[in-house]
Amino acid sequence: MSQKDEATIETKGGGLMGASVDDADREVVESEQAEIKDFVKQLSGDDIKSGTWFAKLLTYSLATYATKVDWQYFQDKYSGLPADAIVEQRIKMAARYAAVEGGLSASAYTGAVAATIGTAGGASPATVPAAVTTLMADVVYVTQLQLRLAYDIAVLYGVPLDLEDPDDLWKLIRVAFTIKSGEVAREGVVKAVPVLVRPLIKRYFRTGVLQTAKGLPVVGKYLLQRNVIKVGIPAVGVPLSVIVNRYSTHVAGRHARAVFRNEARIIELANRLTDRTSHPRSLLWVAWAVVTADPRISDDEAVLLRHIVAMAEGKHGIVDDELARLIDIHLPDVLARLDAEDGDLSHFVEAARLIAEVDGEQTKKEQAVIAAIAERCAGPA
Repeated sequence: MSQKDEATIETKGGGLMGASVDDADREVVESEQAEIKDFVKQLSGDDIKSGTWFAKLLTYSLATYATKVDWQYFQDKYSGLPADAIVEQRIKMAARYAAVEGGLSASAYTGAVAATIGTAGGASPATVPAAVTTLMADVVYVTQLQLRLAYDIAVLYGVPLDLEDPDDLWKLIRVAFTIKSGEVAREGVVKAVPVLVRPLIKRYFRTGVLQTAKGLPVVGKYLLQRNVIKVGIPAVGVPLSVIVNRYSTHVAGRHARAVFRNEARIIELANRLTDRTSHPRSLLWVAWAVVTADPRISDDEAVLLRHIVAMAEGKHGIVDDELARLIDIHLPDVLARLDAEDGDLSHFVEAARLIAEVDGEQTKKEQAVIAAIAERCAGPA
């Protein structure tokens, strides 16, 4: 990508010199800003203070977008490129747009913006102060950009997301805003920005660690509070907003890529395991035995189990109610099931190994389970 295509922040002696913006990027951003401002004008002061603006944005931002953007959409747009390359392009584009928007919005900020939010509660859309409208347009733009970027990345890696499912929606929100990953995100971004604004960047990410709250208004409050930091120092409002928008979007994209690419890897493994077996019911029991060898089931193991179960049903028509109701699994019961199977069972040994390694190296307890399966299947130990 050329320097012209990048919205760059130049530094000199710790100072901020400004930004070089591609005209095409500015045109796209200004068009999107106009749409966002129409949405913001419909919000009341209570919507803003309570955080319910975020729930409204989800409907406004994702409903139509999710029906239009699918894997074929990206194949048509980026013909012949592999997923990793397209994801990289989407992250760079989103970061550029965020930087451009930050510069355009911040030029309208005043030092009174943050204070004005506190007095806007209960106001009708027509009476919400202009300063708050400016801030909310900025917040909503970046929020929508990062949500859609995370959704794009999930689609590109073939990770299914049902936005009508609360768990899938929360997963998208958590990934898009690096929730529960604030420490990782903060450290990744701070090294790349000028020394002058590093403390503010740290504050920006530190305010964003929501551990378990799934309430959409709570997320809305957090996003608003986090973005207010950008206008805390009027003297550097424009360059700071450019930097925070650009790097927070860049980090959000990298985080989404790591999460969804990892799940794509797990889905690929589940596909391989269920394609290779002619004994899908026993595969479910072997998988459960390996995963529960250790007291704690990791996130990657849980995701793998979920996809194996779904694929066993989708490909083989297998739904094992007995396993679904099981509380404690006993290895001898699993081995007895293998004894009852006909044909070559050696693939179960490789399956057990791959399942054990989905979240890292095999533990001693997992090795013991694999050894027992290998012995019973007469495969290599």
